[in-house]
Formats: sequence, C-alpha cells, structure tokens
Amino acid sequence: MKVALAQLNYHIGNFEYNTQKIIEYIGIARKSGADIVVFAELAICGYPPRDFLEFDEFITLCETAAQEIAKHCVGIAAVVGLPIKNEVLAGKDLYNAAYFMADGAVKAVTKKALLPTYDVFDEYRYFEPNTAFKSIVYKGKRIALTICEDLWNINDNPLYVSCPMDELMKESPDLMINIAASPFNYQHDENRIKILSDNAKKYKLPLFYVNQVGAQTEIIFDGGSLLFDEEGELKAEMKYFEEDLQVFDIDEVQNVKSKYPAAPREMDIAQIHDALILGIQDYFRKSGFTKAVLGLSGGIDSAVVCALACRALGAENVMAVLMPSKYSSDHSIKDALGLVNAIGCKHEIIGIAPAADAFDQVMAKPFEGLAFNLTEENIQARCRGIILMAMSNKFGYILLNTSNKSECAVGYGTLYGDMCGAIGVIGDVYKTQIFQLALYINRDGEIIPENTIVKPPSAELRPEQKDSDSLPDYDILDQILFQHIELRKGSKAIIALGFDEALVQRVLKMVNLAEFKRYQTPPILRVSPKAFGMGRRMPIVGKYMA
Repeated sequence: MKVALAQLNYHIGNFEYNTQKIIEYIGIARKSGADIVVFAELAICGYPPRDFLEFDEFITLCETAAQEIAKHCVGIAAVVGLPIKNEVLAGKDLYNAAYFMADGAVKAVTKKALLPTYDVFDEYRYFEPNTAFKSIVYKGKRIALTICEDLWNINDNPLYVSCPMDELMKESPDLMINIAASPFNYQHDENRIKILSDNAKKYKLPLFYVNQVGAQTEIIFDGGSLLFDEEGELKAEMKYFEEDLQVFDIDEVQNVKSKYPAAPREMDIAQIHDALILGIQDYFRKSGFTKAVLGLSGGIDSAVVCALACRALGAENVMAVLMPSKYSSDHSIKDALGLVNAIGCKHEIIGIAPAADAFDQVMAKPFEGLAFNLTEENIQARCRGIILMAMSNKFGYILLNTSNKSECAVGYGTLYGDMCGAIGVIGDVYKTQIFQLALYINRDGEIIPENTIVKPPSAELRPEQKDSDSLPDYDILDQILFQHIELRKGSKAIIALGFDEALVQRVLKMVNLAEFKRYQTPPILRVSPKAFGMGRRMPIVGKYMA
C-alpha cells in the first residue's frame, strides 16, 4: 500500500481555497499511484482558527467542504483534519478530528485526545478530548491514526495522564499516521524528530507524519513532514518552508532513504531567515496586500527587515523611507542609500527636523524652563511614525515594524513611533542574532553595507547617542534575556550562572516594566521557543519581579 503525504499551505477560513487545493492534491496523489493521501490537522479550515470555532456557520462550512472532498475520494482514500460537532451535551461543543474518506464517503472518524494548552496553543478552550480509540482498516492494513499532540506524551515528564497509542496498540495496528499543525521555532525540528522517532521505536511501527506549511499571522509552520521505520530511523524528510507531496510504499520503508534522501539540515540562522521570508509572504498574500513600507535608518535592524521584505515581496513592492533627524550622521544616509542601491527597492528621503521643530514650538509654553530629555527624543520617533503611517494611508502600503527582540524585551522603543506597524518582522530575533542574519543575507555578496553591520547601534535622537548609553552590551543583555524569557529563569538562577547581580536585577525590572508596551505592539513573527505575544502572557500591573 502506498501512502502520499501532502504538505500544504492553507488559509484560515478560506474554505473554497482550501477545498480546491485538497481536491487538487487528491488527484495528484491518485495519478502518482497512492492508495491513501494524508493532509494536515484542521486542513479544511486552517490552523489555528481560534474563535472562528465559536460560530456555528463556520463548523457547518467545514462539514460541507468535507463532504465535497469526500466525493473525490474514488480510487484513493484521504485523511483530512477538521473540527466536528460533539453530539453529547456535556463537555465542549467540538472535537478536533480527522475524517478517513474512501469510495466517495466518510468511512471513519478519529478525534484528538491530547489537547495542548500552553505557549501558542489553546485547544482546550474549544475542543473536548477524545476518550474512545479505534484503528482504521483499509486494503488489509490496520492504521493507528492520531492527531499531532497525541504522540507527544512520550518523555520523562509526561504532560498528560493518558497515551492514545497505548490504547490503539491493543488492536495490533500495522502502521501509524499522524497529522499535525506543528509550529516552527528554530529548535523545534530536532525535538520533533526525536519525539516521533521515539514513538516509532516504542511501538515498533512505521510512522507517517504530515505537517502543515505556511504562516498564519505570527505563527509559522515549517512543513518538514517525516517518515520513520519501525526501529525509529528517519527514512525521509520532506521540504521545509515549501509545499511538497511525496509517495511512500509501506512495504519498502526500509529502502526509502536511497529514493528520497533528506537535504542537509540548515543551521538555525538559515531557518530563521527562511521562516521570516515565509511569514512576510503569507501575511501579505493571505491579507490581500502586495506593497510594504518601512523606515530605513541606516542601522542594521531596518536594513535586515528591508532585505527580507525585498526577498519576500520583490524589491519593486518595497518602499524604504529615510527620515534623518538633525542628529543623524552623514554615514547613516549613505549606508541606507547603499542598501537601496544594492537591493533595488523604492525610496524617499523625508527629514523630520521641520516636524520636530514644529512640535517644539507647540509645546514651548508647557515645557518652558525644562531641559531636553527623553520627551523630545520620543517626539522625533513619533514624527517618523506619523510619516510612515501617512505613506501607508496614501499609497496603500503595509507598514513593517523593525524593532528587534532585545528592544521589545526591555522597552527600548517609542510607542506610536518606531514601535508602530502592522507586523513585527524581527521582534522575536535578538540583536545578536540580527548581526548573524545580516551576515547570512550577505553570504553571496554584499547587500547590507559593511558599515551598517560594524558601526555601534544608535537611535540618533540626540548628539552622539549610542544604544550602549541606555542598555548593557548586547552580548551580555541577550544572554540574560534568553535565560529569563526562553528558559524562564528568575533572577537568583541567572545570577548563579555568573552574571552580575545588579545588572540582572536591572534587566529583569526593565522586562517587567515594559509589559504595557508589548501589549500595544503589532503581532510578531514567531521563530523562537518563547516569543512575545500569544505565547507569553504576563500581567501588566503584576508586582512579581523574577
């Protein structure tokens, strides 16, 4: 029996698009000789649908689409994920489910048992956990079909009290199929492979795993669908950040590797680069937008975002706005123009000095006798924000935010100024990683000017300003932030690692006090194990200082 894994990019709530894509790939799989084609978790509606699931019409449209898809399952079977109604009054109203379709109809239903409610996941908000398990028999093979998290309760610290595969093994299945919507972070692919390999090894069964690909606002799915033999050896690894379909014969799993060799595993920074490009592309494509605008300062953050946007959307669709202040150095404009000339995007130069001077005059009376301070710096940043939003409104551009994760963490940014935008491109990328990204972008030739990469970072809102005037050295700051944010360590644990006590206390206080700013930032493309946004939920007025 041959199994096709269809790794596709879905659009949440776009039933016509998703349905036609699934039907198209059923036809492709059939022509490729597949007996079964497997699609991702909640493929029909896209993942995560969130509170769309609270609308009865949404669930009805899912079922209507499923019935249409089933009609095309003639001469081939399909596994397709969707939400379905819970017919029992007690409990949640829905199940996260998969239909097994064959002979033009739905032949079996599998429901998800383990519902993740952590980080970016919130499935128990909507779904009832399954408690009854039954395998599916097709063409003489007994299939243990599970949905994503159902295979993740296999470690030294189990998150759940039950394990679906333990129940399914009572029926002696011949193979496992797992459909998933497993989000990307730069550490997750190796962890995912380990978890799935452990399942194949534990249950002594080949495992066919299909993942979604594509970005849904801030969450990025990397694909990388997998095949393991009954010893847990990885036999095939499908494309990352691209749609893909491959067909495997379950009787030839041991020989698959020679037929489908896996590409060399990319380093973390390359994965982050590819994920951000996909995130930008899908945010624009799925929202119906085509053109982007951003402020280009001559600094490394905006240079990296500009380069990524040009790669994702085409340089002709990117407008870079240079907005020098009275404190901007000549090399900042030169560096920004160097990038523009190298990459070929459109640009405008709009100085902010007249606008800032006008605000100084407007506020002269209430500010009389008071010294220049952060207030005037923020006014300049907000002048830039007004200019960028004016360009967005007038020409239909979508504004890209260029704040990095280090800045977001400690609040080093101006609300309604440099923190404005529709999507945060690098808000989950630390400053030290930004330098790595710049070098990676330049791997085949200089795009980002060398001076942009090597010069000391500066907001240029006062004479001779440097980031280091307000922040610890980024090499140290990012290490402390990583320990606190990604690894969730408090001050005592971080100090015990050898970091200066006063510095740790200062940094963690800055992180906590900046929470109100992060509540007002745009959605941030998620590339790390713990991103700001829906994956990290902190109170604004909390007293606790970790």
